[in-house]
Amino acid sequence: MTTPSSPLDRRDFLATTSLGLIAASSITNPTWALEKPLAQSATANGTTSKTADRVRVGVMGLGRGMAHVQSALATPGVELAWICDVDEKRLNSGLKAIAAKQDQASAKIVLPQTTGDFRRILDDRTVDALVIAAPNFWQAPATILACAAGKHVYVEKPGSHDPQEAIWMVEAARKHKRHVQMGNQRRSWPAIQEAISKLHEGVIGRLTYARCWYNNLRKPVGPQSPAAIPAGLNFELWQGPVPRRDYVENLVHYQWHWFWDYGNGELGNNGIHALDLARWGLGGRQGERDHLLAVSYLGGHYHLGKTQESPDTGGCLFDYGTHGILWEGSSSHARRPDKLPFVEFYGEQGSLSIEGSGYRAFDMDGAEIAKNTGTGGDLIHFENFIEAIRGNQPLQAEIEEGQKSTMLCHLGNISWRTGQTLHAREVTSPSAQPADQSDPFVNSSTSSLSRANALWNSTPEINGLWTRPHYAPGFAPQV
Repeated sequence: MTTPSSPLDRRDFLATTSLGLIAASSITNPTWALEKPLAQSATANGTTSKTADRVRVGVMGLGRGMAHVQSALATPGVELAWICDVDEKRLNSGLKAIAAKQDQASAKIVLPQTTGDFRRILDDRTVDALVIAAPNFWQAPATILACAAGKHVYVEKPGSHDPQEAIWMVEAARKHKRHVQMGNQRRSWPAIQEAISKLHEGVIGRLTYARCWYNNLRKPVGPQSPAAIPAGLNFELWQGPVPRRDYVENLVHYQWHWFWDYGNGELGNNGIHALDLARWGLGGRQGERDHLLAVSYLGGHYHLGKTQESPDTGGCLFDYGTHGILWEGSSSHARRPDKLPFVEFYGEQGSLSIEGSGYRAFDMDGAEIAKNTGTGGDLIHFENFIEAIRGNQPLQAEIEEGQKSTMLCHLGNISWRTGQTLHAREVTSPSAQPADQSDPFVNSSTSSLSRANALWNSTPEINGLWTRPHYAPGFAPQV
């Protein structure tokens, strides 16, 4: 497939690629057939060396995605085959950055192909994996399409825009037997793994509570004034699954986070990282040791006024009966004198703080009893994804485990938007079926995600926010 010199418009795209078959009927009914074995099949016995199998990847979204571009370039045996962005400026800037990296490298870096439409990457049967760093509203639909196209997926947090999309994307990974890694990178950081292991071993006794914080100094969003679409931006494709609106200022490329049609507020933007650690730590070695019973999110527009839809300040409480989690967000006041950790765990014999890429544990008198720090960043998590494709490692942030944490964000936002404390309904659990431990695509833990609809979708108000009421024509996800 040749690289277009400029982004194709929709009609040209449909005329020149087999993906026209999709868009002509529905973006959610792909017709790809796998005509080559993926990298995973060559290493199923786990005996090949780290660089034995080339893995070809494409990156969708070149804001946050540029970090993943750097990871792909830095990982032995990985070929960055494609980069994609709906904004020509970002696409050109990304290619220039890669070319500059090539000039500095001792080994030659082959420049990737470029496209404004990620579906061209899916149409390339030589590509093994898609890295999705597009906005939240694109993450689940793109993941579902990529799995159907036979691609493994690395998808940034939160991974889904609403509870139903969270369920669908896990179903897609299972149906098509794809490795799907979520971008909660701390799952791969060695000292954080050690901290969680110590919690599960009882370093501070029985665990009772976790507190999470996110503070920032964000400025007002600015008016959503009608404006001309910037040159080089394919706003039609940027919107993708979202029902169409006219272009406005202060939306693309970041402020969409604070508007419910597009984003998940600060809870889904940054709260997901801390909540994932809290749920992981409190859950014990066997995963969730108790079911979530209630969720309540209170807060408001205390600093910025109603320049955005999601709250700029608030606290969200998750009650599990025997333990709880509190996330507190302050998007517009950094609260620097507080010097708070990222996550603090409390047990009957002390506490443990997650700070940066390390941790510190204390007894009940505040004396330090353990600490460590280690590697952080994106690369180690990306490498784990690649090694899972090769068959050498399990995923550290498999999509079902990631979406269990994201579901906390969805439930919290529904609580805030409806003004209700959400209470789980009593649901009779079906008999658990033993997982096939030889199958890397089966999550062996007891899944609360598959029962989420029965547990939580209990009122018309909740139901109205459980899934997007309307998708743009041709973009509704189907598994």
